[in-house]
Amino acid sequence: MFKNFSFFFLTLIFTLPKLGVANPWSLMTQPKQISPTAQSIGSYNNGCLSGAVAMPSNGIGYQMMRLSRNRVFGHPELKLFIEQLGQATANQGLGTLLIGDLGQVRGGPTISGHRSHQTGLDVDIWFLLTQQANTRLLSANERENWSATSVLLNSSDQINTAQWSINHEKILETAARMPSVDRIFVNPSVKRELCKTKGNHDWLRKIRPWWKHDDHFHVRLHCPAGNLNCVSQEPLPAGDGCDAGLAWWFSTEAKNPTSPKTKPEPALHLPSLCNALLN
Repeated sequence: MFKNFSFFFLTLIFTLPKLGVANPWSLMTQPKQISPTAQSIGSYNNGCLSGAVAMPSNGIGYQMMRLSRNRVFGHPELKLFIEQLGQATANQGLGTLLIGDLGQVRGGPTISGHRSHQTGLDVDIWFLLTQQANTRLLSANERENWSATSVLLNSSDQINTAQWSINHEKILETAARMPSVDRIFVNPSVKRELCKTKGNHDWLRKIRPWWKHDDHFHVRLHCPAGNLNCVSQEPLPAGDGCDAGLAWWFSTEAKNPTSPKTKPEPALHLPSLCNALLN
Protein backbone atom coordinates (compact mmCIF):
# COMPACT_ATOMS: atom_id res chain seq x y z
CA MET A 1 0.00 0.00 0.00
CA PHE A 2 3.06 2.22 0.16
CA LYS A 3 3.82 2.22 -3.55
CA ASN A 4 2.09 5.55 -4.04
CA PHE A 5 3.38 7.14 -0.83
CA SER A 6 6.02 9.27 -2.54
CA PHE A 7 3.48 10.64 -4.99
CA PHE A 8 1.06 11.32 -2.12
CA PHE A 9 3.72 13.10 -0.05
CA LEU A 10 4.86 15.33 -2.89
CA THR A 11 1.26 16.18 -3.70
CA LEU A 12 0.65 17.01 -0.06
CA ILE A 13 3.61 19.32 0.43
CA PHE A 14 2.84 21.31 -2.68
CA THR A 15 -0.84 21.52 -1.72
CA LEU A 16 -0.25 22.70 1.85
CA PRO A 17 0.50 26.33 0.93
CA LYS A 18 -2.74 26.53 -1.06
CA LEU A 19 -4.59 25.37 2.04
CA GLY A 20 -3.02 28.08 4.17
CA VAL A 21 -0.65 25.66 5.89
CA ALA A 22 2.95 26.66 6.59
CA ASN A 23 5.51 26.52 3.83
CA PRO A 24 6.59 22.84 3.68
CA TRP A 25 10.27 23.85 3.76
CA SER A 26 9.72 25.34 7.19
CA LEU A 27 8.26 22.02 8.40
CA MET A 28 11.48 20.11 7.82
CA THR A 29 13.35 19.34 11.05
CA GLN A 30 16.42 17.36 9.95
CA PRO A 31 19.02 17.89 7.21
CA LYS A 32 19.03 15.50 4.29
CA GLN A 33 21.91 14.61 2.01
CA ILE A 34 21.32 13.40 -1.54
CA SER A 35 24.97 13.30 -2.59
CA PRO A 36 28.30 12.45 -0.93
CA THR A 37 29.04 16.11 -0.22
CA ALA A 38 26.93 19.12 0.76
CA GLN A 39 25.32 20.77 -2.25
CA SER A 40 23.82 24.21 -2.76
CA ILE A 41 21.17 23.70 -5.44
CA GLY A 42 19.68 26.44 -7.61
CA SER A 43 20.02 30.19 -7.09
CA TYR A 44 20.15 32.23 -3.91
CA ASN A 45 16.50 33.24 -4.43
CA ASN A 46 15.24 29.92 -5.77
CA GLY A 47 16.93 26.82 -4.46
CA CYS A 48 17.57 24.43 -1.61
CA LEU A 49 20.41 22.80 0.34
CA SER A 50 21.51 19.20 0.67
CA GLY A 51 23.73 18.24 3.59
CA ALA A 52 23.19 21.34 5.72
CA VAL A 53 25.08 21.84 8.97
CA ALA A 54 23.90 23.80 12.00
CA MET A 55 25.81 26.67 13.55
CA PRO A 56 26.54 26.13 17.24
CA SER A 57 24.74 28.71 19.36
CA ASN A 58 28.07 30.14 20.53
CA GLY A 59 31.60 30.25 19.22
CA ILE A 60 34.76 32.31 19.38
CA GLY A 61 33.78 35.88 18.53
CA TYR A 62 30.11 35.23 17.79
CA GLN A 63 26.75 34.32 19.30
CA MET A 64 23.60 33.26 17.47
CA MET A 65 20.41 35.31 17.82
CA ARG A 66 16.71 34.50 17.34
CA LEU A 67 17.21 30.79 17.90
CA SER A 68 13.45 30.20 17.91
CA ARG A 69 13.35 30.91 14.18
CA ASN A 70 15.43 27.77 13.57
CA ARG A 71 17.29 29.40 10.68
CA VAL A 72 20.73 28.36 11.88
CA PHE A 73 21.57 26.02 8.98
CA GLY A 74 23.90 26.51 6.07
CA HIS A 75 26.42 24.97 3.74
CA PRO A 76 29.60 23.84 5.55
CA GLU A 77 31.41 26.65 3.72
CA LEU A 78 29.08 29.18 5.40
CA LYS A 79 29.71 27.68 8.82
CA LEU A 80 33.46 27.90 8.19
CA PHE A 81 33.16 31.52 7.08
CA ILE A 82 31.27 32.56 10.24
CA GLU A 83 33.77 30.76 12.44
CA GLN A 84 36.71 32.39 10.68
CA LEU A 85 35.15 35.86 10.83
CA GLY A 86 34.32 35.38 14.52
CA GLN A 87 37.89 34.30 15.22
CA ALA A 88 39.30 37.29 13.32
CA THR A 89 36.92 39.65 15.11
CA ALA A 90 37.95 38.27 18.50
CA ASN A 91 41.65 38.40 17.64
CA GLN A 92 41.34 42.09 16.76
CA GLY A 93 39.32 42.91 19.88
CA LEU A 94 36.44 44.31 17.81
CA GLY A 95 33.62 42.89 19.92
CA THR A 96 31.33 39.90 19.54
CA LEU A 97 29.35 39.33 16.33
CA LEU A 98 25.64 38.76 16.75
CA ILE A 99 24.53 36.42 14.00
CA GLY A 100 21.00 36.57 12.61
CA ASP A 101 19.46 34.27 10.01
CA LEU A 102 21.32 31.72 7.93
CA GLY A 103 18.77 29.36 6.34
CA GLN A 104 16.41 26.48 6.99
CA VAL A 105 17.44 22.91 7.61
CA ARG A 106 17.02 22.00 3.92
CA GLY A 107 17.13 25.53 2.57
CA GLY A 108 14.26 26.55 0.34
CA PRO A 109 11.94 29.55 0.59
CA THR A 110 11.07 30.89 4.02
CA ILE A 111 7.62 31.96 5.14
CA SER A 112 8.85 35.43 6.11
CA GLY A 113 11.82 37.74 6.13
CA HIS A 114 13.78 36.76 3.03
CA ARG A 115 13.62 36.09 -0.67
CA SER A 116 17.14 34.70 -0.63
CA HIS A 117 18.84 32.57 2.08
CA GLN A 118 17.63 29.48 0.17
CA THR A 119 20.87 27.65 -0.68
CA GLY A 120 22.79 27.90 2.57
CA LEU A 121 25.17 30.58 1.33
CA ASP A 122 23.65 33.73 2.92
CA VAL A 123 23.94 35.07 6.47
CA ASP A 124 22.79 38.24 8.21
CA ILE A 125 25.15 39.76 10.78
CA TRP A 126 23.98 42.55 13.05
CA PHE A 127 25.80 45.87 13.17
CA LEU A 128 25.20 45.74 16.92
CA LEU A 129 28.44 44.64 18.57
CA THR A 130 28.55 43.68 22.20
CA GLN A 131 31.62 43.74 24.41
CA GLN A 132 29.97 42.23 27.48
CA ALA A 133 29.17 39.07 25.53
CA ASN A 134 32.91 38.41 25.51
CA THR A 135 32.65 37.53 29.19
CA ARG A 136 29.19 35.96 29.36
CA LEU A 137 26.71 34.18 27.16
CA LEU A 138 23.54 36.00 26.25
CA SER A 139 20.41 34.53 27.79
CA ALA A 140 17.67 32.95 25.69
CA ASN A 141 15.48 35.97 26.48
CA GLU A 142 18.16 38.41 25.31
CA ARG A 143 18.67 36.51 22.09
CA GLU A 144 14.96 36.69 21.34
CA ASN A 145 14.22 40.25 22.45
CA TRP A 146 17.29 42.32 21.72
CA SER A 147 16.83 44.38 18.57
CA ALA A 148 19.37 44.92 15.84
CA THR A 149 20.28 48.60 16.05
CA SER A 150 20.21 50.86 13.00
CA VAL A 151 23.38 52.79 12.24
CA LEU A 152 21.34 55.60 10.64
CA LEU A 153 20.36 58.78 12.45
CA ASN A 154 16.61 59.11 13.04
CA SER A 155 15.65 57.16 9.89
CA SER A 156 17.60 59.60 7.73
CA ASP A 157 20.36 58.75 5.27
CA GLN A 158 23.00 60.06 7.68
CA ILE A 159 25.22 57.77 9.72
CA ASN A 160 24.64 57.84 13.48
CA THR A 161 28.16 58.23 14.85
CA ALA A 162 26.95 56.95 18.22
CA GLN A 163 26.20 53.58 16.61
CA TRP A 164 28.92 53.41 13.94
CA SER A 165 32.60 52.90 14.67
CA ILE A 166 35.88 51.96 13.05
CA ASN A 167 35.23 48.45 14.35
CA HIS A 168 32.36 48.04 11.89
CA GLU A 169 34.61 49.09 9.04
CA LYS A 170 37.32 46.64 10.09
CA ILE A 171 34.83 43.78 10.32
CA LEU A 172 33.40 44.53 6.87
CA GLU A 173 36.88 44.74 5.39
CA THR A 174 37.89 41.47 7.03
CA ALA A 175 34.80 39.74 5.67
CA ALA A 176 35.15 41.22 2.18
CA ARG A 177 38.76 40.06 1.91
CA MET A 178 37.82 36.42 2.53
CA PRO A 179 38.01 34.49 -0.77
CA SER A 180 34.75 32.64 -0.20
CA VAL A 181 32.74 35.89 -0.07
CA ASP A 182 30.97 36.91 -3.27
CA ARG A 183 29.42 40.17 -2.04
CA ILE A 184 28.13 41.95 1.07
CA PHE A 185 24.92 43.98 1.07
CA VAL A 186 24.78 47.12 3.21
CA ASN A 187 22.65 50.24 3.39
CA PRO A 188 23.74 52.83 0.78
CA SER A 189 24.69 55.23 3.58
CA VAL A 190 27.07 52.62 4.98
CA LYS A 191 28.65 52.20 1.56
CA ARG A 192 29.04 55.99 1.28
CA GLU A 193 30.65 56.14 4.71
CA LEU A 194 33.12 53.42 3.75
CA CYS A 195 33.99 55.27 0.55
CA LYS A 196 35.25 58.18 2.65
CA THR A 197 38.03 56.01 4.01
CA LYS A 198 41.46 56.79 2.70
CA GLY A 199 43.72 53.98 1.61
CA ASN A 200 43.31 50.79 -0.36
CA HIS A 201 39.71 50.48 -1.57
CA ASP A 202 40.02 47.20 -3.45
CA TRP A 203 37.86 45.36 -0.91
CA LEU A 204 35.01 47.85 -1.33
CA ARG A 205 34.12 46.27 -4.64
CA LYS A 206 32.34 43.51 -2.72
CA ILE A 207 30.38 45.97 -0.57
CA ARG A 208 27.11 46.51 -2.44
CA PRO A 209 24.44 49.09 -1.57
CA TRP A 210 20.90 47.79 -1.12
CA TRP A 211 17.66 49.00 0.37
CA LYS A 212 17.26 48.73 4.15
CA HIS A 213 20.26 46.82 5.61
CA ASP A 214 20.82 49.65 8.08
CA ASP A 215 20.84 47.36 11.12
CA HIS A 216 22.73 44.40 9.66
CA PHE A 217 24.93 43.39 6.76
CA HIS A 218 24.16 40.44 4.52
CA VAL A 219 27.06 38.24 3.45
CA ARG A 220 26.70 36.05 0.37
CA LEU A 221 29.26 33.38 -0.51
CA HIS A 222 30.35 32.14 -3.92
CA CYS A 223 29.03 28.81 -5.12
CA PRO A 224 31.36 26.26 -3.48
CA ALA A 225 33.68 24.18 -5.62
CA GLY A 226 32.07 20.97 -6.83
CA ASN A 227 28.52 22.29 -6.37
CA LEU A 228 27.61 21.87 -10.02
CA ASN A 229 23.93 22.68 -9.55
CA CYS A 230 24.58 25.95 -7.73
CA VAL A 231 23.70 29.03 -9.80
CA SER A 232 26.10 31.95 -9.38
CA GLN A 233 25.05 35.57 -9.33
CA GLU A 234 26.25 37.84 -12.12
CA PRO A 235 29.87 39.04 -11.70
CA LEU A 236 30.48 42.26 -9.83
CA PRO A 237 31.19 45.36 -11.91
CA ALA A 238 34.73 46.68 -12.00
CA GLY A 239 35.83 49.36 -9.58
CA ASP A 240 35.22 50.05 -5.91
CA GLY A 241 31.63 51.25 -6.37
CA CYS A 242 32.36 54.72 -4.98
CA ASP A 243 31.48 56.40 -8.27
CA ALA A 244 28.41 58.10 -9.70
CA GLY A 245 26.48 54.86 -9.44
CA LEU A 246 26.48 55.23 -5.66
CA ALA A 247 24.90 58.69 -5.92
CA TRP A 248 21.79 57.15 -7.53
CA TRP A 249 20.93 55.45 -4.26
CA PHE A 250 20.31 58.86 -2.72
CA SER A 251 18.08 60.08 -5.54
CA THR A 252 14.32 60.49 -5.30
CA GLU A 253 13.89 57.53 -7.62
CA ALA A 254 15.87 55.22 -5.36
CA LYS A 255 14.31 56.48 -2.14
CA ASN A 256 10.79 56.06 -3.49
CA PRO A 257 10.81 52.96 -5.66
CA THR A 258 7.54 52.18 -7.37
CA SER A 259 6.32 48.82 -8.54
CA PRO A 260 5.23 48.63 -12.18
CA LYS A 261 1.50 48.19 -12.63
CA THR A 262 1.71 44.84 -14.35
CA LYS A 263 0.55 41.37 -13.58
CA PRO A 264 2.53 39.73 -10.79
CA GLU A 265 5.39 37.52 -11.86
CA PRO A 266 4.57 33.80 -11.85
CA ALA A 267 5.85 31.80 -8.91
CA LEU A 268 9.32 30.37 -9.41
CA HIS A 269 9.64 26.62 -9.68
CA LEU A 270 12.39 25.16 -7.56
CA PRO A 271 14.99 22.97 -9.28
CA SER A 272 13.84 19.38 -9.69
CA LEU A 273 16.62 18.15 -7.38
CA CYS A 274 14.91 19.99 -4.54
CA ASN A 275 11.97 17.58 -4.77
CA ALA A 276 14.22 14.83 -3.44
CA LEU A 277 14.86 16.87 -0.29
CA LEU A 278 11.14 17.03 0.49
CA ASN A 279 10.39 13.42 -0.42
